[in-house]
Amino acid sequence: MSLKEQLQKDMVTAMKARDELRVNVIRLLRGMIRKLEIDQKKDLDDKDVIGVLTNAAKQCREAIKAYADGGRDDLVKQEEAELVIISEYLPEAMGTDELEQIITNIITETGATSMKDIGKVMPKVMQQVKGRTDGSQVQAMVRAKLS
Repeated sequence: MSLKEQLQKDMVTAMKARDELRVNVIRLLRGMIRKLEIDQKKDLDDKDVIGVLTNAAKQCREAIKAYADGGRDDLVKQEEAELVIISEYLPEAMGTDELEQIITNIITETGATSMKDIGKVMPKVMQQVKGRTDGSQVQAMVRAKLS
């Protein structure tokens, strides 16, 4: 079953259970997916849907940080609850050791030796880890290895 089908099925289940938060989050995700499909004029596959979900999770994390800085604990709790629901549809997060191994392999493969080569390394790493880890974490690890 594709992720889009799973979202549809879960939305129906949440509607029957009268779980408003889950229904609202899934509707938001399905809307984001549909908008991208219209913009790109094609049906999205699971890889593209994971990209949409990753962006939604990133937006939630940024909102949590902003609300926490602003002292809005009520909104922080709501965003955290939404992030939990979004995370259910994302692939399992990648471990630090596995990520470090991928980065090391790509640095060796590309022959990168300094920070000037970060442009060669980052796209290849992100292609392999898309949806399984945060880009800022990847960038920090690549910078550490190249410096």
